[in-house]
Amino acid sequence: MTKTSTCIYHFLVLSWYTFLNYYISQEGKDEVKPKIFANGARWKYMTLLNLLKSRTAGFGIYQPGSFRQLLQTIFYGVTCLDDVLKRIKGRKDIKFLTACRDLLFTTLAFPVSTFVFLAFWILFLYNRDLIYPKVLDTVIPVWLNHAMHTLIFPITLAEVVLGPHSYPSKKTGLILLTAASVTYISRILWLYFETGTWVYPVFAKLSPVGLAAFFSLSHIFIASIYLLGEKLNHWKWGDMRQPQKKRK
Repeated sequence: MTKTSTCIYHFLVLSWYTFLNYYISQEGKDEVKPKIFANGARWKYMTLLNLLKSRTAGFGIYQPGSFRQLLQTIFYGVTCLDDVLKRIKGRKDIKFLTACRDLLFTTLAFPVSTFVFLAFWILFLYNRDLIYPKVLDTVIPVWLNHAMHTLIFPITLAEVVLGPHSYPSKKTGLILLTAASVTYISRILWLYFETGTWVYPVFAKLSPVGLAAFFSLSHIFIASIYLLGEKLNHWKWGDMRQPQKKRK
């Protein structure tokens, strides 16, 4: 793509994620769905920011609006701003903004989006009741499910192909990713202690040891995705790691 085409593409993707966030927020106002956004629900899911809680067959089912959607909206907002300012001011004047864009994509946007896509569909194909019970099909449109869990991957992969991203050192990148993972896991546990309900059905089937193993393996998985992203970026664009500061 030319630079102009890339700018247009980034704007279209930003518009898409903005629309998704708006649509999910409007779904949350549907009076047919009771007790919406209770107990900090807006921050409950990795895949969604808004929670729709539907009482079905006597148990609570939680349907998310996307943390990842918000993350992607912020990332593409920064990317669009970066595109525009580069055309106005030139590359040298916006190094800080470009560095923020790259840090967001390399340590959060790419690993989280790819993890959500792979983890969701692996569990869904194995046993959908572990991650997305069939009753949710009556509440959430099929297109929205695919927008949140399928389309995220090709959009993220396209970003790898469209332009280079400077990676931090492996130590810095993995530390930031670990901090995000620990924050998210802490939020899951806090919500369980507050509400007595797990955000995903799979957690209810695991013992404390099983939960620890699940969270540990999930972190190893997402860390591996981070390293894969770095390899893909290197394969396509060469060594784009941020230069190390020399010690005096």
